[in-house]
Amino acid sequence: MSVTDTRPVAPPGVRAHTVGRAEDVPPGEGRAFVAGGVQVAVFRLRDGSLHATQAACPHAGGPLADGQTDPDVLVCPLHLHGFRWRDGSSTGDAGPLTVYPVREVDGLLVVDA
Repeated sequence: MSVTDTRPVAPPGVRAHTVGRAEDVPPGEGRAFVAGGVQVAVFRLRDGSLHATQAACPHAGGPLADGQTDPDVLVCPLHLHGFRWRDGSSTGDAGPLTVYPVREVDGLLVVDA
């Protein structure tokens, strides 16, 4: 088994969901998926790391999978609100973003939601 993220498996009450293939998310981009009925956005940063968040911006519902990224922050494409990868907190006055554990397992993307 090939695992590129060492975060622990889902805690009790949260399930692991395979949402797509690792190749579905190229470096530097994001894609929207559904994980157990929850819409999520999965990102592969240029350094190869994976991140997952809720799919819609909490400020105005913008499509976060289309947002810009850097190693620390995701920026919504609609109104440029920024959110920290580490905890989903806003860099400005928007509400927090839900972040989800995500990992690659045997070429598949697995999100805990």
